[in-house]
Amino acid sequence: MSTKPLHPSHPVAAAVARIETELSQAAGVPVWSMAAEEAGEVLEALTRARAQADALLLRVLRQAESVETGLETGATSTTNWWAHRMRMVRRDAHALRRLATQVEAHPAVAEALESGRILTDQARAITEALEQVPEDAEAWVLPAATERMLDLAADHDAKDLRVLGRRLLEVVDPAAADAEEAKRLEAEERAARERVGFGIRDSGDGTMRGWFTLPTAQGEMLRRQVHAIAWSKHTTQPAQPAAGHSDHDADAVDGAVDPVQAQRHRPLSRTGLGEAFCELIESRPADTLPTSGGISATVVVTMELETLLGGLKAASLDTGSKITAGQARRLACEAGIIPIVLGGPSVVLDMGRRRRFHTPAQRIAMGVRDGGCSAAGCDMPADKCQAHHETPWSKGGSTSVKDGRFYCPSHHQMIHDPAYQHHLDKHGKVRFTRRT
Repeated sequence: MSTKPLHPSHPVAAAVARIETELSQAAGVPVWSMAAEEAGEVLEALTRARAQADALLLRVLRQAESVETGLETGATSTTNWWAHRMRMVRRDAHALRRLATQVEAHPAVAEALESGRILTDQARAITEALEQVPEDAEAWVLPAATERMLDLAADHDAKDLRVLGRRLLEVVDPAAADAEEAKRLEAEERAARERVGFGIRDSGDGTMRGWFTLPTAQGEMLRRQVHAIAWSKHTTQPAQPAAGHSDHDADAVDGAVDPVQAQRHRPLSRTGLGEAFCELIESRPADTLPTSGGISATVVVTMELETLLGGLKAASLDTGSKITAGQARRLACEAGIIPIVLGGPSVVLDMGRRRRFHTPAQRIAMGVRDGGCSAAGCDMPADKCQAHHETPWSKGGSTSVKDGRFYCPSHHQMIHDPAYQHHLDKHGKVRFTRRT
């Protein structure tokens, strides 16, 4: 992370420079002698100051966007440049960018945050509640709703404010709330199909977490398919009880529970359902999948020949994740997996001038090598990227892995834009600079 000192010419920049200096001086001062009452007061003051700093950060972020800070380096947005520069999680940076836009639209909320009267998460909850106010509401409704939420913030945290904010319009304007609710429900019913969605992300601990929204029919189909797979492994057909004995007698004899019957009645666990979902995913034949990035939407597993033959060295997925050798060997037998074995049989990867567009095999190799977009700071995965000839085809370039690179659509356009020059950094990533 950069520690480049500020050379302020603007009053805000000068104030931030002074704050950095003061905090640096306080950083090494022991606090063990601070009494309980004073420690509490300082905690409260620091919490308010943190909110005030966030308010200033949001304002400066909006200004940075308006003057296109970072775009001269080839970044696709100021927020992406900021996240890369400060080693921030991009999702968190964009969440702050959204909050900056929301707070800017509500000056009273911005003022409360700048004064330290509310905290940053409270400001987010308040602005989310205010977004429920209809655009065609009478002029007095939004100011009244804002005042109501700011008053509530004096006694409630962000979690409570989100709950209270759901019924905000009912309190401020009950008549309008009834009409708005009817209109909203009608819109939800009409737009149910458009609201379907799916998301998944790497948790960084060997698992991935996600969410999805499905219409009821498709949701029930998925639920029943997963449950059917889980139940097929979970249950055993019970033996018929002998004549003269009831089911109750079969389940328990002298207080002992029959393990078969116990398993039959035990509810499905989350683990069992998760394993069934994995099996459902793995059972999809590769030839039924559409293409993405020029190849079928399958996972590429890279391993050494030694691993395939029984070694312990971990294998890699084309997303950069690692898996165990045993998992790699199992997946290499699956239809929905493309195994790349280093040191094993190879595919022709250099087509010379015989073919202009890269083949699926070349795209797989380039995706494994580049890991996605070649531009520094861009995290677009390989299956969303386009293949680029380092030496243009029109100038005699060949179609090969060596002479190819992956770029996302934005950076692929930029690589051809004469307004930008580019070079490789020490990590092998491409960095852009706008020509002056």
